[in-house]
Amino acid sequence: MMDRIYALLILLLVLGAPVGVALSLTGEVLLDFVFFYPLFMSALWICGGTYFWLHWERHWRWSNKGDVAPPELKGQPLVSILIPCFNEGEHAVETIGAALAQRYPSIEVIAINDGSSDNTGQVLDGLAATEPRLRVLHLAHNQGKAVALRMGALAARSEYLVCIDGDALLDRDAAAYLVAPLIDNPRVGAVTGNPRIRTRSTLIGRVQVGEFSSIIGLIKRTQRVYGRVFTVSGVIAAFRRSALNRIGYWSADMITEDIDVSWQLQLDHWSIFYEPRALCWILMPETLRGLWKQRLRWAQGGAEVLLKNIGSIWVWRFRYMWPLLLEFCLSAVWAFTFALSIVLYLLGLVVELPPNLQVSSIMPPAFTGLVLACVCLLQFFISLMIERRYEQNLARSLFWIIWYPLVFWMVTLCTTLVSFPKVMLKRRQERARWVSPDRGIKRSAP
Repeated sequence: MMDRIYALLILLLVLGAPVGVALSLTGEVLLDFVFFYPLFMSALWICGGTYFWLHWERHWRWSNKGDVAPPELKGQPLVSILIPCFNEGEHAVETIGAALAQRYPSIEVIAINDGSSDNTGQVLDGLAATEPRLRVLHLAHNQGKAVALRMGALAARSEYLVCIDGDALLDRDAAAYLVAPLIDNPRVGAVTGNPRIRTRSTLIGRVQVGEFSSIIGLIKRTQRVYGRVFTVSGVIAAFRRSALNRIGYWSADMITEDIDVSWQLQLDHWSIFYEPRALCWILMPETLRGLWKQRLRWAQGGAEVLLKNIGSIWVWRFRYMWPLLLEFCLSAVWAFTFALSIVLYLLGLVVELPPNLQVSSIMPPAFTGLVLACVCLLQFFISLMIERRYEQNLARSLFWIIWYPLVFWMVTLCTTLVSFPKVMLKRRQERARWVSPDRGIKRSAP
């Protein structure tokens, strides 16, 4: 009950802050926040990503041609690769083949058929009959990704679990890169990898190639610099099983199990590392409908984590999580402020508003727009310099990132506005089950 009260207070703060600011300040100040908050965050990501590269990444030996050996894992421990599958009959052979093709020899692959309604079960059983390193678990009914991962973790024989989606293709050294930090650092509970987009046949697909390189990659590096990561990548991450056991594994009632498990591990004082050399080739939506459903789920997952932890995070021993909380709350306030600015602008077209509430235009002033454009281009250039070692011909794909503000800022705005009320109305303990997502139209080879 108390978490609902805390969450309601936060929701009132998020909703009320823009309104309160609008009543006490001018509409122009609202627009200043709308335009300068992304500018500040972009500058923060540039600085964080650059520091990460200078301090760690530039010293790493790595080649996308495979002529650099992966890290040696002390003691050659067994590594368990968990692959939850729901209606993955079309992708299972390719995904499991890439997992079994790891250059690190001591692996087992566990595929969990989560009550699929297609031929996934038959495909997995056929593969297991010819590959002794593959085991298949069948769940009678669809229980959701969190339950499937838990079943796989309980069946695994290793302390080190590499978890990927049923349509993802692991780079042949990804498992070794992911597990090395877990072995070398006993307080590391998880390592998140570097997903790369395969679906590039539409503008939305191409923009996401740039987004994952110039936005998400820099965010992960920056968050790692100040010590906490908002979420591991749900499509590629490695976990220490003893750390998962301490927190009760993945939560079955959270719509984004990756965000929740990241917070629970860090609240239990485990660290999360980011390993950009651990590549995984993934499928992403290439339609507006698919993109909307995916980003709404991500936004709802963040709001659910806020609701779950808002009542307990204020004690001093959780202070290292406060920057993540502040960043999330500011992004939500930004979305509602932007929405309020649009409302005030439209109202001003039909009625006479008080002077302090008037918003003359929702377009940035010429100088502000120029600064935003320059910082945006600088961010893209820096990310290209950092990420080009991991993917060939990346500059050609990054050309499409110029459409990022138009496409994704509006999606972020709308999903935030929808997700907060949706989470507040959600019944607790309602199991989060998955459905087959939009996986794009045309897939390029990794």
